[in-house]
Amino acid sequence: MKKIKAFIHSILQNEKLKQKLNSVIFESDTKFGKMFDITLLWVIVASIVLVIVESMPGLHPVLKTVFTVLEYVFTFFFTLEYLCRLYCAPKPIKYFFSFFGIIDLVSTLPLYLGWIIGSARYLMILRTFRLIRVFRVFKLFSFLEEGDKLMKSLRLSFRKIAVFFLFVLIMTIALGTLMYMMEGNQPNTPFTDVPTSIYWAIVTMTTVGYGDLAPVTLLGRCLSAVIMLLGYTIMAVPTGIVSAQFIHDKRHSSEDKKQPNDAVKCPECGCPLPDEAFYCPHCGKQLPDEMWGG
Repeated sequence: MKKIKAFIHSILQNEKLKQKLNSVIFESDTKFGKMFDITLLWVIVASIVLVIVESMPGLHPVLKTVFTVLEYVFTFFFTLEYLCRLYCAPKPIKYFFSFFGIIDLVSTLPLYLGWIIGSARYLMILRTFRLIRVFRVFKLFSFLEEGDKLMKSLRLSFRKIAVFFLFVLIMTIALGTLMYMMEGNQPNTPFTDVPTSIYWAIVTMTTVGYGDLAPVTLLGRCLSAVIMLLGYTIMAVPTGIVSAQFIHDKRHSSEDKKQPNDAVKCPECGCPLPDEAFYCPHCGKQLPDEMWGG
């Protein structure tokens, strides 16, 4: 027992082993590091395909047995890989709470959770998030930069989209209630209450159209036509807001390269400001007098 404890202690304190594992697991610049990452990506893809195929009905019992064995093999591989990452990470706690650390842990747990909650094992599909590492492995950092710009545009557009969402929510509640007033007193009507009518308004306005609810009166059908036409115009608004923000940021980022570094910028959206401006020309924020020495 003492020998086992001494062996485990020696491994935990072996800095050379940690450095070697770190260069293979966390770095894709080395030969073995890139081989490891590419192998990991293929294993992730194989495990995802396995989960998808396994959920299909009518599989032969032999295939089910093979898939179950492979599932345990993949889970063992991901568990060992996660423990190795914790072992050789320079700061294990930092890795544990990092984005990739959480994704690695979540993609490892589903099979173990499946022993308690059977359907939880299908959460293994979350391993698709681990494929994000393909950007690091193949040096596709330009795609990550574009993704970062898109996320910035979404973040800056959040308030406008939130206001728009609130407007749409109020509209669907009003139109659903109006439809209930028109159709609720009809015999065998599917619009039995206001919540059901609001559900119908949401489905119709988003142009989904399940067809489970349909008006029978002339006024109800006219209202349906109006909501359908509104849906086509309204659904394009969030995309336009984000696109406009994305184009604006891209234009100003190119202008920033031409401007001196000491240019005054809006504290809200970061856009360059014209001289002596009282409001930001982009986001409309009122600027404090202190910005101009007032």
